[in-house]
Amino acid sequence: MTADVTGAQRATREAVAVSARGLTKTYGRGDTEVRALNGVDLDLPRGRFTAITGPSGSGKSTLMHCLAGLDQPTGGTVTVAGTDLGALDDDALTVFRREHVGFVFQSFNLLPMLTAEQNILLPLELGSGRVDDAIRERAHGIAEALGVADRLRHRPDELSGGQQQRVAIARALVTEPDLLFADEPTGNLDSAASAEVLEHLRRSVRELGQTVVMVTHDRAAAAYADDVVTMQDGRIA
Repeated sequence: MTADVTGAQRATREAVAVSARGLTKTYGRGDTEVRALNGVDLDLPRGRFTAITGPSGSGKSTLMHCLAGLDQPTGGTVTVAGTDLGALDDDALTVFRREHVGFVFQSFNLLPMLTAEQNILLPLELGSGRVDDAIRERAHGIAEALGVADRLRHRPDELSGGQQQRVAIARALVTEPDLLFADEPTGNLDSAASAEVLEHLRRSVRELGQTVVMVTHDRAAAAYADDVVTMQDGRIA
């Protein structure tokens, strides 16, 4: 009986990409104190597209920053890929994010002097420094899945906004992260380009087995996700 319970618990842990327990985040003290997160318990499943949504000031961006290890919570725990982020010092946390977490932001953050291919490969060059034929082939496969394989020799100013965002997604995926966080990824795009990017995020889940967590205030964007978490006043509504 004990072995069966242990096996079930292990399977549950393996199915969870990121877990939060009792998560709080407070800014300021006394009369100026603001509680951005107020005791959040959350399990996000592996291999699915989850949207975190809610009005401005609801705590959704703070939650993402804590889940991604970009910000330290005031209380509670965050576990990613079986690792308690609170147990890591700053250097170890930086290495962990580089190896296990990918990020996509609404501003693209592509380096203008590099080609699309060079931008995609940049995290690997900054990490291990080794880009062999197998890695380059993987990068090309991701670019193909995202529909930008024919734009790899172009610099960012030669790409549309939607193409730049898809290059940014490819850059985040090339390190094979356990989690891909997308923070308002369509905020700087028109409706057609937004739909294109959101569909490619869905494809990265469906075809590449990626786990995607997207923060958005846009209900239409959230509709592309498999699961939706709605935040309100620092809690899950």
